[in-house]
Amino acid sequence: MTGPAGRPPEAPAPRIPLWLVTLLTFSGTLAMHIFVPALPVAAAALEATNASLQLTISLYILGLAVGQLIYGPLSDRFGRRATMMAGLAIYVAASVGCLLAQDVGTLIVARLFQALGGCAGLVLGRAIVRDAAGGQTDAARRLALLNLMVTLGPGLAPLVGGAVADIAGWRAIFVLLCALGVLNLTLTWRMLPETKAPGHSSGAAVIRNYGRLFVSPAFLGFAIGGGCVTTSMYAFLVAAPFVFVQELHQPTSAVGAYLATLILGVWTGSMLASRLLGRVQTRHLLLAANWVGILAAFSLLATVLLGALSVPLAIGLMFVFTTGVGLASPAALTEAISVDSQAIGSASGLYGFAQMAIGAACTALVGFGRDPALAAALILSAAGIIAQVSFWIALRARRQA
Repeated sequence: MTGPAGRPPEAPAPRIPLWLVTLLTFSGTLAMHIFVPALPVAAAALEATNASLQLTISLYILGLAVGQLIYGPLSDRFGRRATMMAGLAIYVAASVGCLLAQDVGTLIVARLFQALGGCAGLVLGRAIVRDAAGGQTDAARRLALLNLMVTLGPGLAPLVGGAVADIAGWRAIFVLLCALGVLNLTLTWRMLPETKAPGHSSGAAVIRNYGRLFVSPAFLGFAIGGGCVTTSMYAFLVAAPFVFVQELHQPTSAVGAYLATLILGVWTGSMLASRLLGRVQTRHLLLAANWVGILAAFSLLATVLLGALSVPLAIGLMFVFTTGVGLASPAALTEAISVDSQAIGSASGLYGFAQMAIGAACTALVGFGRDPALAAALILSAAGIIAQVSFWIALRARRQA
């Protein structure tokens, strides 16, 4: 007989401070968002194009995507604590590389490794909470609280990044991230015990699970659609500094506040979803929430084409768009991981990979063309249509099954 996470009942689960897991978890996404307001300043300092600086975001997101497929199996084999410390060491070294970069190519490579290191906390933080939980109810409560706290990272990061860049220059952002990495590494070494139960999952089982999901139209539809819904907003995220600073003539410090407003939209949508999911069928909420995003995206596109773009319109329409993101995100994830009850963990990892891979593609596409606002609006509109078609295909496949 075993207790939570396969642990013998006589060995109680270790209690890990939730603030520590939160700090480890949001450091990866924090490093992505905090640099966004400084993109124009860094481009000027390195004598690089806007598109090349935007690669520091799109490749960062790609690193987060790849890491989600790597850290889970590694932690099952070598333990959560050792894998976390290895990832944090990479994060610190890459942050130093970003700080010392003298050209945009070096900065891009360093940012990729920073993402691969920072992804350890993103993936393993939730695993540690599951390991240490005292049962399903406790696990659900602590994971819900963790997700709520982690969302603060992307919301506050642009504000901090814009202020730091204005006061001390864009390189100071990486001094801050390096310090955060050293702090996390020290806290992990001193305070984080090993939480994984003895034994590890078979690599063959992971491969079989991935194989079934890759040929499932229902899973692929929900994963592709969910990725388009939840991370296409990154296209506007990386375009925002150039739109607000260069096109709408706003100060760099204001960009962080504007982007924080978008995160508030995700919060609003998530709160609405938590109230509606028990009353409305998941698939109905998913399709309706995506229509909200589509209407906001096409309204933004029309505004740009008519030459009527302004700060209030851009923020207002993107607030509506991100509210749709917050509404759709839990519904898409719920549908995706319920496709195969024998592969819930693998489905969660692949879904996360699809999210970040699509986000990386969207941010890379923004670099094409001379008008960042137009490029972002086109990407958001196209992603919304692709998502809706993907959801219809997935729901039809599930009904037929």
